Amino acid sequence: MKNRIYFVFLFNFCFLIGAFSQQDTTASDTSETETELIPVFILNADDLENEMQSQDVSGLLQASRDVFNSVAGFNFSAARFRKRGYGSENFVVMLNGVKMNNPESRWAIWSVWGGLNDITRYQNVTNGIGSSAHNFGGVGGSSNIEMRASSLRKGTRFSYAITNRTYRNRIMLTHSTGMMSNGWAASVSLSSRWANEGYIQGTHYSAMSYFLSLEKKLNDKHSIGLVGFGAPTIQGRQGIALQEVYDLEGTNYYNPYWGYQNGEKRNARVRNNHVPMVMLSHYFTPDETTKLSTTAYYQFGRAGQTSLNWQDAKDPRPDYYRYLPSYYQSDYPNIAAEFTTAWQTDENTRQINWDNLYNANYKNLYTLEDADGISGNSITGNRGKYIVEEARTDPKRFGLNSILNKKVNDRLMVSAGINLMSHKSHNFKVAEDLLGADFWVDIDKFAEQTSEDGTEIQSDLNNPNSVIEQGESFGYDYHMNINKEEAFAQAEYKMKKIDVYAGLQVLYTTFWRTGNMKNGQFPDNSFGDSEKQNFLNYGAKAGIVYKLTGRHFLSVNGAYLTRPPSIRNTYASPRTRDHIVDGLKSEQLFSGDVNYHLRYPSLKARATWFYTQVKDQAWLRNYYHDGYNSFVNYAMQGVDYLHTGVEVGVQGTIASVFVVSGAFTKGDYVYNSRPTAAITIDNSSEVLAKDRTVYLKNYHLGGMPQTAASIGLKYNNPKYWWVGADFNYFADIYLPPAPDRRTAESVDKFVITDPQWSEVLDQQKLDNDYTLNVFAGKSFRLKSKYFLMFTLNVSNVLNNKNFITGGYEQLRTDNSDINRFPPKYGYMYGTTYFAMASLRF
Repeated sequence: MKNRIYFVFLFNFCFLIGAFSQQDTTASDTSETETELIPVFILNADDLENEMQSQDVSGLLQASRDVFNSVAGFNFSAARFRKRGYGSENFVVMLNGVKMNNPESRWAIWSVWGGLNDITRYQNVTNGIGSSAHNFGGVGGSSNIEMRASSLRKGTRFSYAITNRTYRNRIMLTHSTGMMSNGWAASVSLSSRWANEGYIQGTHYSAMSYFLSLEKKLNDKHSIGLVGFGAPTIQGRQGIALQEVYDLEGTNYYNPYWGYQNGEKRNARVRNNHVPMVMLSHYFTPDETTKLSTTAYYQFGRAGQTSLNWQDAKDPRPDYYRYLPSYYQSDYPNIAAEFTTAWQTDENTRQINWDNLYNANYKNLYTLEDADGISGNSITGNRGKYIVEEARTDPKRFGLNSILNKKVNDRLMVSAGINLMSHKSHNFKVAEDLLGADFWVDIDKFAEQTSEDGTEIQSDLNNPNSVIEQGESFGYDYHMNINKEEAFAQAEYKMKKIDVYAGLQVLYTTFWRTGNMKNGQFPDNSFGDSEKQNFLNYGAKAGIVYKLTGRHFLSVNGAYLTRPPSIRNTYASPRTRDHIVDGLKSEQLFSGDVNYHLRYPSLKARATWFYTQVKDQAWLRNYYHDGYNSFVNYAMQGVDYLHTGVEVGVQGTIASVFVVSGAFTKGDYVYNSRPTAAITIDNSSEVLAKDRTVYLKNYHLGGMPQTAASIGLKYNNPKYWWVGADFNYFADIYLPPAPDRRTAESVDKFVITDPQWSEVLDQQKLDNDYTLNVFAGKSFRLKSKYFLMFTLNVSNVLNNKNFITGGYEQLRTDNSDINRFPPKYGYMYGTTYFAMASLRF
């Protein structure tokens, strides 16, 4: 069946090439296309949540004029597709030439400027390795969003949209003056998105976005520009769960993060982010062939997410494994039946029971001796067993960026640039809500059982027995510091039959941790500045385009680069100490692609073979281990990846009114090494394992389809209305493998013929699946200057609610019961829509 589906798509591509290569008429598509980013399912399991969220680069793909990228951006993102299997760190996103990838995670966090669609819709996109006038780029590609006031489309645009996705309503207003006769240009954009509850039960959404760009033309050679923007967002999060829980609930969209409080739904996981940015730019054009743009920038703000915390109390999470029927099924079937009934009939069983949390605090009268480290200071009150805490990562980043573009002659163009950046993030947590308690005591609940003299349990020996009131920080407090100096240069040379380019990059990075608390477990390496880590990295790329004819092109690109390890994979437990993982080194990337391009007025196509190898990457995760009653740190070194595959994109026009488009990719994204792992306990210096071999080689990278295909048909009526549909198919989706299950230690009590051997080692491949999307629109021209447009996009029209788009194997395992911690899954939304009316003048 799978081979037949592949054949159908390839047959259609061949048919399109044959059908359109003889046509030279250009279809007139006078409609203004207007689409909304398809929401990507977000995995919200602790640290994994941010990782999965930030892999989405569909906004970059949508902005590309490349046939494959534009189709993939609109139709593949709902299945959590990743272009060529790359993570977001392999794509460079710039605003006004300033790199926006987060210095710590290396991901581009699109939500920082979310809601500014009118401003960010026009991007200069480089596909994969290629020439870029703004930056060396990444192996996945790069994008530069121009925010200069004089470059933005002149006019006013107002729009209102309704949807049933993450939010329900969106309103947006944008006005741009263009360059006026007095030498000034201005652009302003405002938007709001909101929902009392989104598609997933218990979620809510409230976001504002603002943008201001001013430019003053001093003379024919000099202009000054000022840009400021931000997107404050408050969002109730969604989680994913075990299949057992979905079956008990009768829905694949169970959300464990909420419960009723006073008759209203309250979410325990609320994200509250606002990271605005200001840029001051100088534009210098000494002549028609030279342009120098220099930008000083500053970014600051807050990024936080709440969650439940508890001391000396039962786990409050409703889907905790000991609260599920499966935990009792083998030994106590009667108790399992009682839990099944409770899950199916009692809201307080399957969701957070906020009343129980408050009552536990109300009943916990407690006298704390030597409070705040003051001998004889006693405090009596209701000590908190449960609280809502907010984990914060508040960034401050400033820098200077300068880019020179010089057209030497009709054939030679050179570009060069420098970027100086200093980044500091403040990492801490605060008591967001004491849930009726009078105070919270700042001690390490995981160290409490092992402490002999009481010092080990202190989060901060400089402030022992600290009494925490609502809004105060506790637990951990440290800064991450990163300084970078970066330079690149590139030359492009065009000839009659051949175009070539080459580029170089050099990067120097320094980073370190600054502890603001002296941890009781690690008093000697938790407070103050750590040793600084320094990395010198470089990169080179080159490419050639051979013009077979004016319609047919061949191109080859290649790159080799090194880059520093992510700071988030460097410190084993930055919350408690500055210990560096063993064997830290720079990563290496080898990448290349071969492309065939076809360009006719009524037919565009690209076929690509790509290859990328990533070597020496570090991998670090923290998870709770029941046996040690503590979090453990699992660090791997020498993690290699191999990405190979093909991409094909085709778009053609029939009879001036029908547009047929197709995209197909088949990749093979695998681990390409046997890393070594070190396992340490978070709240002690004990090493559980060192140099443990992890047999990951040839396991597939998980969490995305490695095969995807789409074919679509659009009808453009001469009276300015259009309608279309896209059928999309996804295959080869794997769960990410948990590393410790792929070790000799995990199967040492089995023989190879035991069925448990395969259960432990095999990687789960998810079912292939499909979606059907439809869209329509109509535009009107009113009194010559007004343009009114209505659009409708409906995703997953067939309401397929059984499409597992991803998930993960739980990192914690139980060797006595290999099914104790089964995988968690995430499902694609059912039918969703986005309808909008816009007025432009």
